[in-house]
Amino acid sequence: MTALLWLRITAFLEGVSFLLLLFVAMPLKYLASQPAMVRQVGMIHGILFVAFLALVLIVKDVERWPMRKAALAILASVIPFGTFWAEFSLFRSH
Repeated sequence: MTALLWLRITAFLEGVSFLLLLFVAMPLKYLASQPAMVRQVGMIHGILFVAFLALVLIVKDVERWPMRKAALAILASVIPFGTFWAEFSLFRSH
């Protein structure tokens, strides 16, 4: 598998984990006083987030992306649904 394919897979997984953290785990913590899921989903999301950032930097070099494209990918990782947009618009070979 290529680095770009790994990035696309990681982008999807990171996006799903971010949404689970924001819309499932955090409400459970603050509305139902159940913080356990935040720890579990938070750890998974953190690992995927770091992997995503590393893969963006690797793919930037391998695919010779301009810095602007890599910066957009990194910015997308901190916006809900951003990695889905990035996977659809930045990471596909046109």
